[in-house]
Amino acid sequence: MFRHFDILFTTESLFIYSYKIMIEREQIEMDVVFVGAGPANLAAALHLKSEIARHDELIDRGIKHGRKIGEIEIGIVEKGSFVGAHILSGAVMDPKAIRELMPDFLEQGCPVDTVVTEDAAWYLTENRKINAPIVPPPLKNKGKYILSLSKMCEWLGEKCEEAGINVFPEFPAAEVLYDENDRVIGIRTGDKGIDKEGRPKPNFEPGVDLLAKVTVLGEGSRGSLAKQLMARLGLMEGKEPQVFSIGVKELWELPAGRFPEGKVVHTLGFPSDTQTYGGGWVYGMKDNIVSIGYVTGLDYVDPNIDPHAEFQKFKTHPAIAEILEGGKMIKYGAKTINAGGYWTMPKLFADGVLLVGDSASFLNGQRIKGIHTAMKSGMLAAETIVGALEHEDFTSKTLRHYDEKVNLSWIYDELHPVRNFHGAFQKGRWSALINSGLQFLTKGLAWGFMPKEHHVAGHERMAKLTESGKWQTENGSRYSNVPFDKEYTFDKVTDVFHAGVSHDEDQPSHLHVLDTEICATRCVEEYGNPCQRFCPAAVYEMEENPGTGRKELKVNFSNCVHCKTCDIADPYQIINWVTPEGGGGPNYKGM
Repeated sequence: MFRHFDILFTTESLFIYSYKIMIEREQIEMDVVFVGAGPANLAAALHLKSEIARHDELIDRGIKHGRKIGEIEIGIVEKGSFVGAHILSGAVMDPKAIRELMPDFLEQGCPVDTVVTEDAAWYLTENRKINAPIVPPPLKNKGKYILSLSKMCEWLGEKCEEAGINVFPEFPAAEVLYDENDRVIGIRTGDKGIDKEGRPKPNFEPGVDLLAKVTVLGEGSRGSLAKQLMARLGLMEGKEPQVFSIGVKELWELPAGRFPEGKVVHTLGFPSDTQTYGGGWVYGMKDNIVSIGYVTGLDYVDPNIDPHAEFQKFKTHPAIAEILEGGKMIKYGAKTINAGGYWTMPKLFADGVLLVGDSASFLNGQRIKGIHTAMKSGMLAAETIVGALEHEDFTSKTLRHYDEKVNLSWIYDELHPVRNFHGAFQKGRWSALINSGLQFLTKGLAWGFMPKEHHVAGHERMAKLTESGKWQTENGSRYSNVPFDKEYTFDKVTDVFHAGVSHDEDQPSHLHVLDTEICATRCVEEYGNPCQRFCPAAVYEMEENPGTGRKELKVNFSNCVHCKTCDIADPYQIINWVTPEGGGGPNYKGM
């Protein structure tokens, strides 16, 4: 198979290589290109359009001096088959940002599901539920909105199109384009119609070069272009490593009256061990639907952990099983969360480019909220772009004002006091609860007096099997042999079916394993091939090779739900997630 990193000089590979470098690509010039149609970029594009109109109106009225900007070309590229197809969240939204973007968002038809009317925090032991008499202040959500983030993004996408913004679904951004000085000048979209051997098919269409004065990366957690950009331009220098969690979610239809509409429950404890960051949720929606899920920190130590199995185990707890009894699972999904917060935010700008939303660690981990901060980051990016357009300067000299705007906004006021929250949990649950309580009282100081809790990247924290005997002794087989009864609990393949996953199998795998020999030798001995467990979609399996008599890696890329867990959690960092052909992946409509 053709690999970008390994070209064999055969006639066939030379042909493939030559088409890659000789093909003529259409170039489309735009003013601003947004990569990813998530809440950050959709809010940014809408705000940019309105801010330009406001800027020009103030000049016309003589209130402001400067150069009018006029009409510009704005494009949003999205790898999903429609806007919202790959969007997944719990989700309870703080409406702070959308009220700034669109004060009459409810009147305009924003598809919120219901208003939160009741909060609860449960601590779960193996068989008991302890209902906290006082809900911790960060988990109070009364008056906020339960919604499907997929539906909301679909609606925002429609608003963008109504505003004259170009929205391009099924156009995955495959690479960042640079000039000779490493200034970002746009992006290249992925080729279509390539077979699994890397050769053009009859329906081949080359990707397009979208050239832009400013490119905004809002790809969500572990964005593939953001990852490339951070490495090339050193945007993580002097920063703490980004750390991630994975949320595994199902929608259930319950018997009438089983769980109150508007009730929000967050849980801690079972089934996570005390050294693993994790917790569950149950949100009551309209029409007897509940959103239920479990978050597992991808900075866990025990290599035997399986986040999907953790979620299935969660549903067997008596308090959760009682809710689900007689119900029916109707949808499934999984997505990673950039959980590190303030200390792990990269440099947010470089020549020609800005980073927004989850790609740039804007999540408030203590509140488990990131929609509002993502949208606000996009709006501040838009305001920065207005200034760049006015002065016709798209270098860091002007785009650095984005960083200043973030630190002068309520984003800083919200994220700085919780800057040490996730780092505290890398020392274990009990000390973290004490530490986070002190942080709440001291505006974020670790243990009440230290400025910083250091983060360790998840792939570096994972213990080898020889080092994890204590975990196996403590946990026994709790990560294996979870019974899948097809009533409360489901295997990964069944869940993937309910995620509506679809990929053309006659295309190159978008999961590049850079050295499969490591998988068959070192990894099986050192970690027991954890990719089989940390992937929530049964993409990776070790299959016996009759010729060699050993187990070798098989990649079922067509199962992929685009969560990026493998790119994050692999202990050798040899799995590189890149965008597949546009339109492939899960269908999270309504999730």
